[in-house]
Amino acid sequence: MAEPEFVSTFDSGVIYFISIIFYLYYALCLMVVAQKTSTEHPWLSFIPVLNLYLMCRVARKPAWWIILFFIPLVNIVIYFIVLYNITIRRDKPGWWTIMYFLPFVNIVFWGLLAFKD
Repeated sequence: MAEPEFVSTFDSGVIYFISIIFYLYYALCLMVVAQKTSTEHPWLSFIPVLNLYLMCRVARKPAWWIILFFIPLVNIVIYFIVLYNITIRRDKPGWWTIMYFLPFVNIVFWGLLAFKD
């Protein structure tokens, strides 16, 4: 028996809403990290792809590293390096970077970087 179509539409709407909430949380945390590291244009955190540029700026990496984020497998290594440098710039222990790669803990990671002094 087929399910009514409104059920699947409702489910996708809820998932879409939750995704937007998580993206706004991530962008807000990145903006606060950029402000605390005195990086110019922290509002770039809310614009897709440009938030990668902002992450490179906060980590003090060259802007061309954005290209490396779009190469499969290389992007994982580059993301780790950038997150490690951001963590160090916020005067947090480098091992905190590992937390970003753990399920569910990664949600808390950006909040700790942004709001824990």
